[in-house]
Amino acid sequence: MHAATTVSLIPVLNDNYVFVLHGGGRGAAVVDPAVAEPVVAWLEERGLELEAILHTHHHNDHIGGAPGLLQRWPQAAVIASAADRERIPLQTQGVQGGDQFMLLGRRLRVIEVPGHTRHHIAYALEPEAEEAPELFCGDTLFAGGCGRLFEGTPEQMLSSLQSLSALGADTRVWCAHEYTEGNLRWAAEVEPENEAIRKRLAFVQQLRSEGRPTIPSSIGLEQATNLFMRAKNAAALRQLRGHKDLWRG
Repeated sequence: MHAATTVSLIPVLNDNYVFVLHGGGRGAAVVDPAVAEPVVAWLEERGLELEAILHTHHHNDHIGGAPGLLQRWPQAAVIASAADRERIPLQTQGVQGGDQFMLLGRRLRVIEVPGHTRHHIAYALEPEAEEAPELFCGDTLFAGGCGRLFEGTPEQMLSSLQSLSALGADTRVWCAHEYTEGNLRWAAEVEPENEAIRKRLAFVQQLRSEGRPTIPSSIGLEQATNLFMRAKNAAALRQLRGHKDLWRG
């Protein structure tokens, strides 16, 4: 029996989050480090040693901190999509959908979630005892939204969101940007009579007014209030994504 895994978030840049997994020992892992300096400071302040860096996709605001972290902890593993090795060149462990591996004494499962990029992956931390499952989904699923379709299709994004929805309502969702208020303001304009969205927006606005993060969300909350998660088919998702891309609210 080992200590429960804790997930902490470090706000960086304008709206990114870097996630830190740590437990009862000195080991830690980070997900999608955009920059190194605040992560190094955070870990050193707590006496933690970095064992692994996990990347969900190749965009620089998700991998840019890896070189600096490896300068400080050169033995840390770098885990990323094997299919994206050219764009994530520092990886030491390439993975693909369906792979499972142990990290800090816990099992993680890799889920392929293309749409935002061709080779985007997510990591599901399997639950233990009374803990909820944890999902690190990068820029595929956002609180109240989903990622732009830079390299993928609406069909791919719909399938990816359906895969994440199947994880279960209690799964905690750690998405990599603080976009929640804007996403919900847009959704409230699209469905002005949707009381669940209006209530969630009011709660999120209160959190942000206090300088607090809106992350984590949960799969259940996204199923209830995320228009992309509720899209019936790829055509509906395409229409929603196009509308959101042009929205300037």
